[in-house]
Amino acid sequence: MQGLIIGGNEGTRLRPLTIYTPKPVIQIVDRPFLSYQLDILKSLNISDVILTIGYQSNKIEDIFGNGLERGIQLKYITESSPLGTAGTIRHAQADIGETLVVINGDVLTDIDLSEAVEFHKEKGSMVTVILTPEGTASAFGIIELDSDGRVTNIHEKHRSDDHGLHSYSAGIYIIEPSALKLIPEGEKHSLEFQLIPKLVESGHPVFACPSRGHWIEFDTPQKYLQANIDMICGLIGTTEIERPRAELTAPEGEAAQIDRNSYIHPDTIIKPGAVILNSVISANCHIEERARIEYSVLLPGARVGKSTEVRGAIIGKGVIIGRFARIHSTVLGDKSSLTDYSII
Repeated sequence: MQGLIIGGNEGTRLRPLTIYTPKPVIQIVDRPFLSYQLDILKSLNISDVILTIGYQSNKIEDIFGNGLERGIQLKYITESSPLGTAGTIRHAQADIGETLVVINGDVLTDIDLSEAVEFHKEKGSMVTVILTPEGTASAFGIIELDSDGRVTNIHEKHRSDDHGLHSYSAGIYIIEPSALKLIPEGEKHSLEFQLIPKLVESGHPVFACPSRGHWIEFDTPQKYLQANIDMICGLIGTTEIERPRAELTAPEGEAAQIDRNSYIHPDTIIKPGAVILNSVISANCHIEERARIEYSVLLPGARVGKSTEVRGAIIGKGVIIGRFARIHSTVLGDKSSLTDYSII
């Protein structure tokens, strides 16, 4: 088998986080997002991985290189303009010769895909759609299927007369190379809403496989924050997070308070009296005396002033926040600065 990760879009809904950083290398807790998706493919013993890229592609290649240090062979396919989820696969067809596991570049999950691979083989499926865990909605399409798991329809939105439970695509697919011949070359084409309906209508075997586990589509800053919190709280089960601690020194009774869930990079400074709960504090951050940080992500180089409160926020790289500020439920883009006593 081969793997393909669709990573070329600009991530506009994630702005300001993606202004200077392409989505595949956005940091989730302690490492780039793409590394978690590569782990999924490696768990299937897939070592040949194609990554479709476009936006700020040089930054992705600089970090991941040819993939050999991570135990894979990583090949990049660059799009000069967006080709859609099917069009980008067609663009990579010359490098595809085996059953293909496709992961959309918005998905963070711990779903065990080995069960889906067996399901795909048993059904003799041309395309298998992995479904989200029960009760989890997604933007990748609502799936209608028969009692045998065969897909009968896929559509973008709920029908006005439909009030029942739904099955949703997880944005993960297992595809036989023969299906790629039906994708028009050089055109923008959707896997979910053009190719799969075409296969279903023409009678090709398309199945949907249920899944168990944790799944999140992080396409907005709010979902990005949730992905980090889910990770440090242990809700994504296949990922072990190393939790090194910064060295904290303070007079007796004035030590910083840090809960067990929080991730604190060792190369950071935390002053006496600071409180950190359910948060990610990245490298080279500086937390001043009596600052309080809850359910937040601080990206590398952020500085939080004395007695400032940060709650439910994402603080970008190199951000400087002054003293006695209140930062609640907001996103500060890289290199921003706030003066003392700011409230946002």
